[in-house]
Amino acid sequence: MPFELKHRKDISKLQSDAVHSSELKRTLGPMNLVNLGIGAIIGAGLFSLTGIAAAEHAGPAVSISFIIAAIGCAFAGLCYAEFAAMIPVAGSAYTYAYATLGETFAWIIGWDLVLEYAVGASTVAVSWSAYLAKFLAHFNITLPTAISMSYWQTPEGAAETGIVNLPAMIIVFLVSLLLIRGIQESARANAFVVALKVSVVLIFIGLGFAYINADNYTPFIPDNTGSFGHFGFSGILKAAGMVFFAFIGFDAVSTAAQEARNPQKDMPIGILGSLVVCTILYVLFSFVMTGVANYTEFKGAAAPVAVAIEKMGVTWLGPAINLAILAGYSSVILVMLLGQSRVFFTMSKDGLLPKLFSESHPRYKTPWKSNILFAFVVAGFAGLAPIALVGEMTSVGTLFAFVVVCAAVLILRYKEPNRERPFKTPLVPLVPVLGILSCGALLVSLCVSDWHHFARLVGWLVIGQVIYYSYSIHRSKVRQAEGQA
Repeated sequence: MPFELKHRKDISKLQSDAVHSSELKRTLGPMNLVNLGIGAIIGAGLFSLTGIAAAEHAGPAVSISFIIAAIGCAFAGLCYAEFAAMIPVAGSAYTYAYATLGETFAWIIGWDLVLEYAVGASTVAVSWSAYLAKFLAHFNITLPTAISMSYWQTPEGAAETGIVNLPAMIIVFLVSLLLIRGIQESARANAFVVALKVSVVLIFIGLGFAYINADNYTPFIPDNTGSFGHFGFSGILKAAGMVFFAFIGFDAVSTAAQEARNPQKDMPIGILGSLVVCTILYVLFSFVMTGVANYTEFKGAAAPVAVAIEKMGVTWLGPAINLAILAGYSSVILVMLLGQSRVFFTMSKDGLLPKLFSESHPRYKTPWKSNILFAFVVAGFAGLAPIALVGEMTSVGTLFAFVVVCAAVLILRYKEPNRERPFKTPLVPLVPVLGILSCGALLVSLCVSDWHHFARLVGWLVIGQVIYYSYSIHRSKVRQAEGQA
């Protein structure tokens, strides 16, 4: 059977390994973890997706879409928190699946996380480059197209064709060097960036309330036009699936479990705390934005927030918003690359990937070889590849991982009901079931609207299965131990 629930990791051994491991340095406290979550969650998706979702799908009810997406994330987040406190190792959903569903499912999730973190970081780096160009334009500095876009990223009809997206590559290398230098230094840099971008978001919300026109909220839920996802209730669901991308990243907190000082207590705080803070900011931001300008005015706008700023008449806020977006993207790239290297660190320790991915730096205690390798891979994609279509798969892959983690909580509660759990997901089986249903519904809504999303995910997973059965299955330490037994 290709999906048999065999070759599972022993949770007691995982817990013992986590206690005695010295390969990664435990320096992160609860606020560091909350900041990591906020750093990953609040990116430019907030500034761009809000306008698109409002104009094309939900109208002013996009605030409800954010709440729906957040509820789905909350159910998954509660399940992540139980595992992160119980199994405080760097593998995140990959390790949770290994301990409950077995090695085959664990590999699928681990390979799926490659898509979420590595490809997601590449996509974000390309957008970072675009916003850098906009920011520099405020100071009459123009970046040549040849070095700010690749051939595949050049807009149709552009006067000049790009060659390589150099800024996108540079930001990936800079962030990777910071990660190699150490988790504590990375956490401090992330905290500074989080403070900067949250401050700008709060300034926009605070100023915007004074410029709200109540007429812009009528109708709050525009009538459906006759097609699924185009306003009405289905439009709110479609927008929820779209803005879900803005929440991607809170699960990356769990990849830092092996570097948390007190993971049993602090991991739930980091995961759930960052979700609560970001949900409040998202709902307020979208409510103010659609109140300042009518949702129809955001249609086709490359920078929807600029429309709201123009309505408010505070043009000085434009460069600040661009700076916040740059900061937001930088911290997203940092947390994505952090998560990727930590997942591969654990997969390598299990023998499923080459040893170089789990070799830590003798001084900095970071998986530096993995960081260097991914710096080149991610920078290469960001600088040269046509990654836009691949980037659209990220939400689909993440929702799939969330569904698996929720299912894993149910399975482990059934198999080992008496195991000590420092943090317990409340109302089991209700919360995990609701997590499966809500994340599954968002997953279906994305695939129904464009079947290519599902097809690309399946193709990616097929490639992963080829690698697993040709390399990993023969080097699995769990299988080797079972054979010796």
